[in-house]
Amino acid sequence: MPVISEKEKLSMKNKIKYKDEPINMKVIRDFLPRPEDLVIKEKQVKVTLNLSKKSVDFFKNIASKQNVAYQSMIRKLIDFYTAKHD
Repeated sequence: MPVISEKEKLSMKNKIKYKDEPINMKVIRDFLPRPEDLVIKEKQVKVTLNLSKKSVDFFKNIASKQNVAYQSMIRKLIDFYTAKHD
């Protein structure tokens, strides 16, 4: 049988007494964007690019652990690079 401390006994005796009072509240308009508005689609250009097998294997390995496409990771890396040197 569990042991109940004196503090717990006192808190059990002091139960909350609810009153039938009106609740003052107001409805707030939904201000969050739709999920599809959170995805930013940038114009893309298809290119053919030869990469080393070592590099592609690296991105494929990391991407599989993160459950994303390795091409997206490479694209994002290039985007970061260009933004930094823009």
